[in-house]
Amino acid sequence: MNMDHKGQHKNAEDRGGGTLYGLGIGPGDPELITLKALKIIQSVAVIAYPAPEKGDSLARSIAAAHFPGGQTEICIRTPMTPGNFPADDVYDRYATEISGHLTAGRDVAVLCEGDPFLYGSFMYIFARLSRDHPTKVVPGVSSLGACAAASGRPLVSRNQTLSILPAPMEEQELERRLLEADAAAIMKVGRHMAKVKRVLTKLGLDKDACYVERASMAEEKVCALQDMDEDAAPYFSMVLVRRDERPEP
Repeated sequence: MNMDHKGQHKNAEDRGGGTLYGLGIGPGDPELITLKALKIIQSVAVIAYPAPEKGDSLARSIAAAHFPGGQTEICIRTPMTPGNFPADDVYDRYATEISGHLTAGRDVAVLCEGDPFLYGSFMYIFARLSRDHPTKVVPGVSSLGACAAASGRPLVSRNQTLSILPAPMEEQELERRLLEADAAAIMKVGRHMAKVKRVLTKLGLDKDACYVERASMAEEKVCALQDMDEDAAPYFSMVLVRRDERPEP
């Protein structure tokens, strides 16, 4: 630990109050919650978690069996429609609520599917509160690792590089990045399945591409991309692509 990091940690502690925890709770299987995250879940006074505008929270369902009982819960309901995410006014409001608990000395754990800093919604709370409150981020098993394990396919090997590409990006940009990639994980496929298929077919990468949805969950599905007839997929889905290893010079 270098001196700068020590100083930052000390300053955070000097601020007093409760600690804000960003907990990665894994891709869906409750057994993939880390021991560190589990201990924090069972010790905090307040637990917050993301949820759609309507319906249940996946993050809560993953961790609920470990809730200590008697905790205060904050359901962070946010719109997930294109063009409205992240919803700044919504995160401002929930950040204010969470800050109130922290200022009163109560620790708050914000649950995040997968890892908090890999497309995790916790980053929007972190950006608003970490400068004013002691904050600790606990990494979690990401969907990348879960999908690779489910598919039985290594993501990369030797000197290959991995590109993480969000499916909602523009078609031409997706094509350009795939053209340059040794291997790629195309995340958040959802309604962009037809576009992803079209680009991979154009580049001749569709034959060996693997489709995974809801990795590690009871509804997990793994198949060759070519076997997917639908032109839509759930949000929690991914396409894995990997070129043959290039010979070393």
